[in-house]
Amino acid sequence: MADQKKLKLSDYYLMLYNVLCCFGWSQVLAKALFFLYDCVVDKGIPLDQALSALFVSGLAEALILSQLAALLEIVHAAVGLVRSPVLITVFQVSSRIGALFSLIFSPAAAVHPGTGLMIIAWSMAEIPRYAFYFFAVLSGDATKGTPYPLFWMRYSMFMILYPAGITGEMCNFYAAARDPKFIASFPWAVWIYKYLVPALYLPGSPYMIMNMIGNRKKAFKKRFAKPPPPPRGIAWPIDKKGTRSSTDTNKGIVAAAFGAVNKDKANVVNKAKGWRFGYVKHLTALVEEQCKSPEAALKMAQAGIDYAYDVFEFIAPDGSAVSLKEAMASKSSEKFNTGFVKGEASAPAAKELIVPYKGGELKGEALKDKVQYWVEYGTIEPSAGEAINNCIDNPSYMDLSDKYFVLLGAGSAMGPFLVLMALGANVIAVDLDRKPIWERLIRIAKKSPGSITFPLKIDQKECTTESALCEQAGCNLFTDTPKIRDWLLDLYPGKAFTVGSYAYLNGALHVQVSLAMDAITRDLSEKRPNTSLAYLCTPTDLHLVPKESYEAVKANIKEFSNKPFCMFMNGMSNGKYLRKNFRNPIGAPGGKEYYLVNGISVAQGPNYALAKRLQHWRAIIAHSKGCKVSSNIAPSTSTVSVVQNRTFAWAYEGMPYFKPYEIFAPETSNSVMSALLFNDINNPKSVANPKNKLDNPNQLFSYGSWHGGCWRAAYMIDSIGESSVLLYFSRISAPYLGAAIVLTGIANAVLNNSS
Repeated sequence: MADQKKLKLSDYYLMLYNVLCCFGWSQVLAKALFFLYDCVVDKGIPLDQALSALFVSGLAEALILSQLAALLEIVHAAVGLVRSPVLITVFQVSSRIGALFSLIFSPAAAVHPGTGLMIIAWSMAEIPRYAFYFFAVLSGDATKGTPYPLFWMRYSMFMILYPAGITGEMCNFYAAARDPKFIASFPWAVWIYKYLVPALYLPGSPYMIMNMIGNRKKAFKKRFAKPPPPPRGIAWPIDKKGTRSSTDTNKGIVAAAFGAVNKDKANVVNKAKGWRFGYVKHLTALVEEQCKSPEAALKMAQAGIDYAYDVFEFIAPDGSAVSLKEAMASKSSEKFNTGFVKGEASAPAAKELIVPYKGGELKGEALKDKVQYWVEYGTIEPSAGEAINNCIDNPSYMDLSDKYFVLLGAGSAMGPFLVLMALGANVIAVDLDRKPIWERLIRIAKKSPGSITFPLKIDQKECTTESALCEQAGCNLFTDTPKIRDWLLDLYPGKAFTVGSYAYLNGALHVQVSLAMDAITRDLSEKRPNTSLAYLCTPTDLHLVPKESYEAVKANIKEFSNKPFCMFMNGMSNGKYLRKNFRNPIGAPGGKEYYLVNGISVAQGPNYALAKRLQHWRAIIAHSKGCKVSSNIAPSTSTVSVVQNRTFAWAYEGMPYFKPYEIFAPETSNSVMSALLFNDINNPKSVANPKNKLDNPNQLFSYGSWHGGCWRAAYMIDSIGESSVLLYFSRISAPYLGAAIVLTGIANAVLNNSS
């Protein structure tokens, strides 16, 4: 069991709540089992008759009290005592309360066999659930801090109890809907029980069960995961508690950035509590501080990065550690060999931009028309549309035969590898030394008109087969950082590199890999002539936007604020859902005004935000030193890593309701973001060109944005998730609702005729 954490007052409250609920449901189950044993075993009463009498057997009071206590779970979620989504908690508890309501007021439902089945399923699910939560709060670790029997029951019994409980609830609702006494007293409830409940349960139940199956898989994987190996390469520093926690360092980097220009605000950050959920306001203040002058923006960026290089460690295989700054200051004693594979396909006869879209392809005038639609609708910025049109009108932008692209994270789902290969580019691929990765990359390269260059552990001549080549290919950005930098500095002398940072990892690892890429790109941009940098920014970040985007937000707020659904969701959540995507302009010296959009999703966490902030800082520093920097905002994209989380997948399905959101498929995003990159490296008028001066360095991210609607929508992206999920289920349940109405009408007609 995990070590016990230091408990707060709220923890004691939650433990008491879980103990009392567990005790209440234990009473329900004990009474139910004793009653069924007495009826079936001692008296020989059929099981269905015993189940019919269960609710009226003397357990009704314990059942009602235990289930009504669950209303507090909504409060717990709403005030932040637990991390459960409020809307989902409301739905789960409401369905139970609805079933309880029918039990109390419908004599027919109270004596239906399904009611007994429902009570047994509820109690058998709730006892281990509340016991599990008790130990989770006590230990602070829900996965490893709970006794294994409870852990197993929490993540396994649903496979039987969910179908049993759902069946019992449906029988209960239907019995109430046909009960004359209930109908006479509550005619409004009949429509809900007859039509709305089946429409929600039929499509919703499989999703709920599949979601639990996914949760079970992740929980067991995490519970039995092997202890991580000793850290190597770039590692978080050891904090005051002797652990490599990210919180203090994350705060320290932000405070260091503030400290370059404003010591008072740096102190505020250092004293901040609850960083995990409070970091957004400090990052917002940071961007606002950067708006005071170009000098302030650059000083803060440099100070933040310098602090990170000073405190992050670089750990050698023997366990010795130096700072990342020291590690990158020395040349690596080991060197990579170089692998090379030339594609076997002929170069395409016609160089033109082709964008895959919803099963088809867009090109030429059709693509221009679609781009114009996206611009007018607000899904992309006009500057992004102009960049795409530039690529259409200038086919030479797609002639990549003499271009060299370094891809840090070549296999990334959002990277441009496939597009570059198809257009005959020379790709220098950096990715993990895992054979399946290189089997895929080399296979694609061989079928293309391009070429792929990559690091090898041994001389390519020693790799007698392609399998052996893939076995020896690749490197580790964390552990081989100086070695990768040295290899790239010496590779293809005289060739102009475009270095793209595309590697992505979850949580704290994302900061580490971003620092690794930064260390490499810093030295390439400063030590290798004619190096350009490329980044993919996320829409879930803080960005300075054009005034037109700001005005569009105001117009969309006016339109959506009067929609009944939006009014209902905002009122129900007391303003937590559907928060206005609006901020007053940031005043700056000289009468300038900057417009800021806060697209941060708090759930992504402070490490994700910091990783992207490090990339922003490097981009503006390199740009200020004369380096060409392509850094465009990519849209929300339905990559496998995102949609494997079913909640995100459901939210993505509902988001297009909120104009002008559109969620793009990976192949579409890859194509358009590659086109924006081609425009940036070829078009002298692009803001990527450092000769085109900006009022503030952070305006580098204001142009060429394919944000997917985030910059112009009425509501902040972090506040539409629950509403989007509800809209999705409302849409998919509509056919079931219609079918339920028709089938119920037919059933009632048959029953009436037979009687």
